[in-house]
Amino acid sequence: MSRNKGIFLVITGATFWGIGGTVAKKLFEQYGIDIDWLVTTRLLIAGFLLLTIHFFGKDRSQILGVWKTKHTAIPLVIFGLLGMLAVQYTYMASIQHGNAAVATLLQYLAPVMIIVYLILRQQAVLTTRDLITVSLALVGSFFLLTNGSISQLSVPTPAIVWGLLSGAALAFYTLYAIPLLKQYDSLVIVGWAMIIGGFALSFIHPPWQIDLKTLPFEAYLYLIFVIIFGTMIAFWFYIESLQSLLPKESSLLGSIEPLAAVLTTVFWLKEPFGMFQWVGTTCILFMIVFLALSKASTSEVSY
Repeated sequence: MSRNKGIFLVITGATFWGIGGTVAKKLFEQYGIDIDWLVTTRLLIAGFLLLTIHFFGKDRSQILGVWKTKHTAIPLVIFGLLGMLAVQYTYMASIQHGNAAVATLLQYLAPVMIIVYLILRQQAVLTTRDLITVSLALVGSFFLLTNGSISQLSVPTPAIVWGLLSGAALAFYTLYAIPLLKQYDSLVIVGWAMIIGGFALSFIHPPWQIDLKTLPFEAYLYLIFVIIFGTMIAFWFYIESLQSLLPKESSLLGSIEPLAAVLTTVFWLKEPFGMFQWVGTTCILFMIVFLALSKASTSEVSY
């Protein structure tokens, strides 16, 4: 695969993920789609499609092979529940209570959480790069969430809590997945993780318990976009881009994701966004770019 194709894939995938969050917000507010149902459905369908792609394109024996020993089966279940499901659900919950821009930017605090965790575990030492990263994240988060006013938050508290939990879940997802991805193809691990997460959430909200007949035609298009483009293709394209790009390069190009979420939230959904929130957004985007351009971090697995 050519380098130009890799660049196209990662930019397209990141853009789809960012826009997908904004489209999900519209489904929550305008069409009353339940968050549990949406997360369940998108995980099950996207996971099945990813495994199908792997079945026709690569070593299909891996699809069942990952379940043959408890040393891979148990970590895969943990990854599916505490990694994939946690990331997807907390991200969508933050969108539901706030907006896609804030949810995506808070989720991108995950690299800072990973740095802090590794330092506390004494698996890494504090560097100048770490100090710059943490500073940009803290300053960016302050302006993003307060719009420069200490007296009141410009973002609902539940959206902040869910957004921070999303960042923590992404940090866990990133670190925990490394051993699995060294043994099996990314499509297999991510595909099964999605199915595990979707199956577990099905006990809370079965995917068939919804009256789709009441939805207008455009709502179906939005659902298709979130499930196919905003989930399955977003994951697949990023994974495929790693075949011709360095993980650091893919991470850098992936910084278009929060930008896409911010722009679509502000200009399509007409969500208010203050001047200082733009300053906060810029700080967090600088943090992402700085991390990508610096020496590769401990873990370079994307969600």
